[in-house]
Amino acid sequence: MIGTWVTNGLPHSVHPDKIKLEFEMALPSDYNERVYAGVLGKLIGVYLGRPIEGWTYDKIMSELGEINYYVHQKLGVPLVVSDDDISGTFIFLRTLPDYGNSFEVTAAQIGQTWLNYLIEKKTVLWWGGMGNSTEHTAYLRLKNGMSAPASGSIEVNGKVVAEQIGSQIFIDGWGMISPGNPEQAVELARKASSVSHDGEAIYGAQVVAAIEAQAFVESDLNRLLDTAVSFIPKDSVIYRMIGDIREWHSAENDWRIAREKIASNYGYDKYGGNCHMVPNHALIIHALLYGDGDFQKSLMIVNTCGWDTDCNSGNVGCILGIRNGLEGIDNGPDWRGPIADRLYLPTADGGRCITDAVHESMEVVNIGRKLQGEKSVHFKNGARFHFELPGSTQGFQAEDSAAASGVATVENVLGHSMNGNRSLAIHYQNLTIGRAARISTPTFLTPEALSMKGYDLCASPTLYPGQPIEAILSADSANKQPVICRVYAGVYDKDSNLINLYSSETILAPGSSDKINWIVPDTGGFPVASVGVELTSKTPVGGSVYLDYLTWSGVPTATFGPTGSGNIWRRAFVEGIDQFHAGH
Repeated sequence: MIGTWVTNGLPHSVHPDKIKLEFEMALPSDYNERVYAGVLGKLIGVYLGRPIEGWTYDKIMSELGEINYYVHQKLGVPLVVSDDDISGTFIFLRTLPDYGNSFEVTAAQIGQTWLNYLIEKKTVLWWGGMGNSTEHTAYLRLKNGMSAPASGSIEVNGKVVAEQIGSQIFIDGWGMISPGNPEQAVELARKASSVSHDGEAIYGAQVVAAIEAQAFVESDLNRLLDTAVSFIPKDSVIYRMIGDIREWHSAENDWRIAREKIASNYGYDKYGGNCHMVPNHALIIHALLYGDGDFQKSLMIVNTCGWDTDCNSGNVGCILGIRNGLEGIDNGPDWRGPIADRLYLPTADGGRCITDAVHESMEVVNIGRKLQGEKSVHFKNGARFHFELPGSTQGFQAEDSAAASGVATVENVLGHSMNGNRSLAIHYQNLTIGRAARISTPTFLTPEALSMKGYDLCASPTLYPGQPIEAILSADSANKQPVICRVYAGVYDKDSNLINLYSSETILAPGSSDKINWIVPDTGGFPVASVGVELTSKTPVGGSVYLDYLTWSGVPTATFGPTGSGNIWRRAFVEGIDQFHAGH
């Protein structure tokens, strides 16, 4: 990086509202993959910690033991859920493209983005009320005409409310659009944090953002911490606490003993409110140091320690995803397979709710590129599902029904692409009459998501009747026999059950390929919940077929209205209103 940080003559520890950043920076050659690893790390961390959010260390050790892998099945809850840590991270970053991708973006504009995308009492935030939920308090300030940063200030909301954890959990995107430039990350983090927070909460968020930005070019954890703390006041609690933890780490090898020191000196009993920044920030630093840079070990420590596990684990996962890359995530248990890149972003922009880690990673990448005056990247002519990032499946999973269970697996592989580098392999075995291989990805709320508890999940489908789907499939040259292929759409019926609508068949001989074009037929007003590929055969066979890409475009020709006895038709609309009454 070559550049300067211009602060109108002020030292960089002083932050005026208007700061101009001037620099030239070469984006890392592996920027796409490192951002993707950061996004995956965030998702893995959140999904790992969410089921035990709020648990104490003692409860975790008593009921579960050390948290080395996902625990959702043990606790009877879904793995992929809507969560404020994920939603806020990627939604609030939309300020930049909405306001021209300028370094001059203001806290007030970020606050306006809150008003533009949040549906009050429904999406993203914990709507706990004025003076109780920090974010809800800030939202009400904004809604009533107060601009940021006043909306999140200690002067307006009081010290305890202003220093809760929310600023930290939403901050990762600002670090990922600032690769190798912690100065930029820190300044953007200050603006973003000040919408709802102040004081120590801003300093903690700046530390996380600085570490993430610098992790693109630096792997040494102590040097990352040195860089990060250089941007916050030396008389702050966050600065002093980080120094204490580093000192304890140098003298004590056992992370459990160090955790006790954190609980004794910076625990929940020392700081008021529902979920204070300071204790949880401590666990992030603690896990980074005692985890020795290892992805699984660090997540184990930060989750086993308890408190706000999904938040802390999400930040640690993102930091180490950026630092270690995809290889660091894959060097251990299968973190990626169970989540299959899936995530939800519920907002007033209903069509962006059902998304995946690849799509959101490239949104982040292209913001970072635009800030550097670079052109956006769009793989395979902008295909929605292109599989160009290593290991990505973009939500595609094998169906686990009676007719299809155990027949197919999916794998991201090199090659088998007409204008790209990678494709999605569909490996099948024991394919025969009555046994189909089906893989699909969500385009709307899945049956599991319809009953999801916790943060509200508002969404519109991404695919509609009348839109043409295009996909390219090729059969492995080593296949012994042809295979029958179809594209299909999973659609809810009047009883809210899923049925499949199919394209015409195409037969793929070994080594051949074909492009499937199919217009989604009329569904009678019911939402399209998934899109996928089916493979069948009239004789027993095994082999592999490769999905190069799958995409759609065009204007729908759908009609909408109350249908059937259920309310699935209503769930297909984002209700940004106070009351909704369905008539006859």
